[in-house]
Amino acid sequence: MSQSVFYPRHTTHCVHIRYANNDVTIGGKSPIRVQSMTNTPTADVDQTVEQVLSLARAGSELVRLTVNTPEAAAAVVKIREKLDAKHCFVPLVGDFHYNGHKLLTEVSECARALSKYRINPGNVGKGERGMENFARMIEVALENDRPVRIGVNGGSLDPMILSRMMQENRDAGMPETPNEVLRHALVASAIESAQAAEDLGMSSDKIVLSAKVSDVQDLVAVYREMASKCHYALHLGLTEAGIGTKGVVASSVSMGMLLAEGIGDTIRVSITPAPGKARTEEVRVAQELLQTMGLRSFMPLVVSCPGCGRTTSTLFQELAALTQQYLLDNTPRWREYARGFENMTVAVMGCVVNGPGESKHANIGISLPGAGEAPVAPVYADGVKIGTIKGHAGEASVMAEEFHKIIDRYVEEHFVKKDKFLKEDNNGESAKN
Repeated sequence: MSQSVFYPRHTTHCVHIRYANNDVTIGGKSPIRVQSMTNTPTADVDQTVEQVLSLARAGSELVRLTVNTPEAAAAVVKIREKLDAKHCFVPLVGDFHYNGHKLLTEVSECARALSKYRINPGNVGKGERGMENFARMIEVALENDRPVRIGVNGGSLDPMILSRMMQENRDAGMPETPNEVLRHALVASAIESAQAAEDLGMSSDKIVLSAKVSDVQDLVAVYREMASKCHYALHLGLTEAGIGTKGVVASSVSMGMLLAEGIGDTIRVSITPAPGKARTEEVRVAQELLQTMGLRSFMPLVVSCPGCGRTTSTLFQELAALTQQYLLDNTPRWREYARGFENMTVAVMGCVVNGPGESKHANIGISLPGAGEAPVAPVYADGVKIGTIKGHAGEASVMAEEFHKIIDRYVEEHFVKKDKFLKEDNNGESAKN
């Protein structure tokens, strides 16, 4: 890999989130972690278990659940038990708001089943009551040796902090706009809450901070300021990012800028899934963001040209899509006995102009003929032609089957140790940071 053009990683405390034999570290020199959140009713145990399983299998290293009612709190215990029975030991994070202090106290089994608590200081109550509720949640975390994420949100910022800072700005002659003051208030709320937790006995290596907003420029400004003022581990996420390409682009731009500056220890892509689309899409986007930036490796990726008038679009596009799906489907299998394959690139090029050259640059590459040409496609491995695949127009699946056998052989020959018994790290993939 060429020398990084990114800023050095912002120094943060290393936080351990543990469950069973799984220790997911956030911050310090740990890999940038991928998180997700369920959208099922937590009280529906079976539905939630299935979604947690799918998110964990997709590569989510922490899964957050809404815990908003006594029924949901009680369900967390059953969810944990069922996940254990299926040998899924992904740490669960409880997302608490208005009544978290009551639920953690009254349903003590829930407090123990969760590996981390998310607290929004803007939603725990106002004034003295709010301070008491916050303190109680920290006390429960200390009693159970659990870390916390103190997550402030632009839509639920503590009005007392905002009012105080607006007044200070007016007293100073209003040198800053209301939006700039709002940004400062978010940072102040997060850091002051973290310091309050430390005053209660919580160590800094048990605290993760987040300050989520829905505007790209606001998010970048807030996290830049927060990173300049503390060394707590930082969770990144653009809240309410939106649906489809808008959500993907906005999340990628905002978090990509911060990650390039060395800011961020864990991320979540908060896109609204399209009807019928799997919840795991947010995990895939987060992984691809990190992998595209060269920060982590999760699975082999397809390198392909955009297509032009020279390409047989249907054949080329189908082969690229089938190959990408093949890599996605087989990554869990390869992960059981192979290492390093996550960094592999597979080129699917659409014509003979640039195709052969680009294919040679990949670990495995195929160069399809152009439009109107016989589908005879040379295949390359590490820059050397190893054969050709012949087919007929419209037979992408036939060509794909043969090409995928070559990919599988390449993984077996290059990334599998002889005994096929590899000591996995806690997330089963290679980290580059």
